[in-house]
Amino acid sequence: QVQLVESGGGLAQAGGSLRLSCAASGRTFRTYIMAWFRQAPGKEREFVAASNWSGGRTYYADSVKGRFTISRDNAKNTVYLQMDSLKPEDTAAYYCAAGFRPGVVLTTKIDEYDYWGQGTQVTVSS
Repeated sequence: QVQLVESGGGLAQAGGSLRLSCAASGRTFRTYIMAWFRQAPGKEREFVAASNWSGGRTYYADSVKGRFTISRDNAKNTVYLQMDSLKPEDTAAYYCAAGFRPGVVLTTKIDEYDYWGQGTQVTVSS
């Protein structure tokens, strides 16, 4: 069982930056693929970024590539999302997720993540 708690959301101006953190409980954190998803009002939850167990491999949605960076510190059981050059369309609730599937290095599929945080709101003003 893994519990995830996000923090770091808030209000930012367009062009600004925010850093989200996700603290995980459990001794097996380093075995999980970690990812960030987001959900805007009236829209489906969508993939943002993912990291393999070591942080050596990452993958991003096209909409955030070059602006967002996912990283993890396995010693601290924490995954981060650095968000730069923010845009109003980045406004959403951001969710941290953890998943493990044998043989899967990275995944964007929402149903392959087993554990979810409660979400943290990010609002970007123009």
